[in-house]
Amino acid sequence: MLGRGLGMSAPQWRGDALDLRVALRSGGNLLFGLFVAAVLAFTLLAAVHSPDDPLLHPSSHQLTAFLTSATSNSTFLADDSVLRTGEDFATGSNSSEDAHATVGPKFIELSDVGSEKTEVETEQSVTVDTDTVTDPNSAAQEEKPIVEAVSCDTEAPVDCTGDRELFNLLMRTSIERFPDLHFYRFGRPVVVPESPMACDLAWRFRPAEDATGRTTYYKDYRRFTLTRDVNTCSLVVESIGEYHSGTGAKRSGRRKGKKGKKGKREAPVTTDFVPAKTQMRIDENGANADTTTAADQVFVVGDAVNDSMPVVASESDFSRGRYLIYMGGGERCKSMNHYIWGFLCALGEAQFLNRTLVMDFNVCLNSRYTASGKDEEKDFRLYFDFEHLKESASVIDQSQFWTDWGKWHKKDRLKNHYTEDIKVTPMKLRDVKDTLIMRKFGHVEPDNYWSRVCEGETEAMIKRPWHFLWKSRRLMEIVSAIASRMSWDFDSMHVVRGEKAQNTQLWPNLDADTSPENLLTTLNDKVGAGRYLYIATDESDKSFFDPLKNKYKTRFLDDFKDLWDENSEWYAETKELNNGNPVEFDGYMRVAVDTEVFLRGKRKLETFNDLTRDCKDGVNTCAAASGISG
Repeated sequence: MLGRGLGMSAPQWRGDALDLRVALRSGGNLLFGLFVAAVLAFTLLAAVHSPDDPLLHPSSHQLTAFLTSATSNSTFLADDSVLRTGEDFATGSNSSEDAHATVGPKFIELSDVGSEKTEVETEQSVTVDTDTVTDPNSAAQEEKPIVEAVSCDTEAPVDCTGDRELFNLLMRTSIERFPDLHFYRFGRPVVVPESPMACDLAWRFRPAEDATGRTTYYKDYRRFTLTRDVNTCSLVVESIGEYHSGTGAKRSGRRKGKKGKKGKREAPVTTDFVPAKTQMRIDENGANADTTTAADQVFVVGDAVNDSMPVVASESDFSRGRYLIYMGGGERCKSMNHYIWGFLCALGEAQFLNRTLVMDFNVCLNSRYTASGKDEEKDFRLYFDFEHLKESASVIDQSQFWTDWGKWHKKDRLKNHYTEDIKVTPMKLRDVKDTLIMRKFGHVEPDNYWSRVCEGETEAMIKRPWHFLWKSRRLMEIVSAIASRMSWDFDSMHVVRGEKAQNTQLWPNLDADTSPENLLTTLNDKVGAGRYLYIATDESDKSFFDPLKNKYKTRFLDDFKDLWDENSEWYAETKELNNGNPVEFDGYMRVAVDTEVFLRGKRKLETFNDLTRDCKDGVNTCAAASGISG
């Protein structure tokens, strides 16, 4: 019985094995099908996915290398007279990020804006000519309707704030009128008092061909004059004013959300026109007040500047604070690059120690840049964006600090930790509980340089916060105005002459190579005839370049001096900043603006790269400079 049972069960076992193999094969096919579907889904997602814009990802190592290198043969890049600041390094730190930065956030296109061409709802009066036909040849001619002009009040005021079609018209006209710009935001149109047929409109933009590689945005606001078509009564843009002509659309400051319950900041009410993707980011950021993204750190030229000094709210706030101050040192009256190299070290140490940096806002400008020929005290805020600095880091004015310290340090028993040895590293000061840490620097150079604090073992711990320091938006506003007057469509050339052209031992060819005749020959196949050509030069006699005017629309910095004269916005704002005393548009400001305009040219020609056979640092230095820079 047992044997028969085993014998009968054997065929059944083979059948079960066969069924199992079929099931396994079917399961494998199913899993493979799921794998293929997953691959297709992932491919589709990767194709349509658009990551967030890497607006600010600075690399301290790359920044340090770029700032400290003086090896490039490029005219401007090797010139330490022009300061590089945080917005110069706002692109990604690797090639992948650079590619994303190049693409950048989406700008507004014509297809994003609703068409202003809508059907006229006003009824039109139509009549038909039924007179007897007298010409037999025209007997078969069809009766043609005659459209009479509609009744239209051409002088009726336009509704700048409530007419969506008008808003669309202004946006479309702007995009069409300025093809060399990419628009990223339009503000709502603003009524112009006593001008019923005009509206002011502001927008944020970037040059379509941004050659600087920076994530810098610009703001413009212009006046639009409108008229009505007598036949259709539809609005037509008659003219657009010059740069910053629409003063009504200039906001007095940056808009922020209101504080709601529990101190949380609500999202600001958005009335601007932005691409849908950008609006989604605005909504997300506004919903989370504690989230600070890189997209918030955007350098915008043209916004109203608020660089008032921060003030400690109360005695208790001051006493609870922790502070760091640098006293003395060898940074005074050196080059601006030298000063900032040390200042960023101090700012980096304060950040490392979680302390407020006590700042001296008096900057000593070297005599080479002053009209008096002497070193002069200048306000830090004339050269740098203090509004951005105080929003990004904890800083306080030195004079205000000492006033508060004098009032409260004895009463509240505030202690001061004093050191004058640069060998006392920030790591050794991390456990100090005293209210104030004071670093005192001596008189012996170079050991009294602030930057020495960040050398050696400290270099790996203290990172200079470049992204906290931007150029003055008032100076960059002048740069934007100059570029706008050339419609952001110009080429640029830097011509070094001066003392170097006279020194034929070190620069034997410079004088001849930069003569007007040779410049015309060099420019012939590089710059098209009739184009704007911005010339940045140290040649004092600008008539030297007159022969170029026959072929190009040449422009120099002084052609735009109305932007900083006594009637300018820059003059009024800096005078107010300087306690009512006029501010000189000094040599450093001139060099900074000249350089920034040059960098915005579509085609840039530099003296020692493109115009002459000579080396920047003299005879037989080109190969050495090239080898070091490589």
